[in-house]
Amino acid sequence: MEFLKPEAFFNLSSFAGKDLFAGCSRVWDALSNISAHLQSNLRPNVGEVNYFGRPLEKTLVLWRGRILEEGFEIIGGEVTKGQFLVNIGGEKTSDAAVLFAGSVLWDEDIFIGAGAVLEPGALVKGPTIIGAQTEVRQGAYIRSKCIIGSRCVVGHTTEMKSSIMLDGAKAGHFAYIGDSILGSQSNLGAGTKLANLKIKESTVRVSVGENLIDTGLRKFGAILGDEVEIGCNAVTNPGTILAKKCLVYPLTSVRPRYYPPFSVVQG
Repeated sequence: MEFLKPEAFFNLSSFAGKDLFAGCSRVWDALSNISAHLQSNLRPNVGEVNYFGRPLEKTLVLWRGRILEEGFEIIGGEVTKGQFLVNIGGEKTSDAAVLFAGSVLWDEDIFIGAGAVLEPGALVKGPTIIGAQTEVRQGAYIRSKCIIGSRCVVGHTTEMKSSIMLDGAKAGHFAYIGDSILGSQSNLGAGTKLANLKIKESTVRVSVGENLIDTGLRKFGAILGDEVEIGCNAVTNPGTILAKKCLVYPLTSVRPRYYPPFSVVQG
């Protein structure tokens, strides 16, 4: 089934974590590779903060491998467009990551990319990679084992665990992302829930045409191909597979099966 391979869902040419998908005959196999990928590729860069498990008392800047507590001015701008500027010693740069006062680093097993921003109230647990120019908004909860690409948005009161976001994926408001993969430029409307656990105690099975495939996974949310759009307050049931450029209407409960590219899913 070539259409279930990762390359049928994603353009991986520029994604830093593309080795997650190496050798995967089915796209969801990459979820089982998250821990090993983090163990091999995570290079924590927040150790100098030395202030973990509680809200930061002051805003910090991570720049050129150093943590700055002073000597900078936050100018601001659009994070995901690379326009969030910080003035450091008279030099305006978009490469400085900003950890606002009130944000929480739960531990030091975290990498934060250049130009990324953690807003007040955001909480990040390791192991986690946050890519360059990614915005983690107020109240977001990253629950570990997450690989987040560049120019992504983990939005206000959005919870994310054991998941992958390719470059440019966005979940701006009130979302749940569990054991899922979001393709490049995919977007979750406000209130979207990617449910990852069946009510019955069994592994997740996916309907593909006339076939029913047992993924072997007890927890498995959804796969969203590149440029998938999901409307507000939609819920995907465990094992939902949306190929490239699918569109899901608001308030839809999406059944757990494979949807070909350009599918329109209505409730």
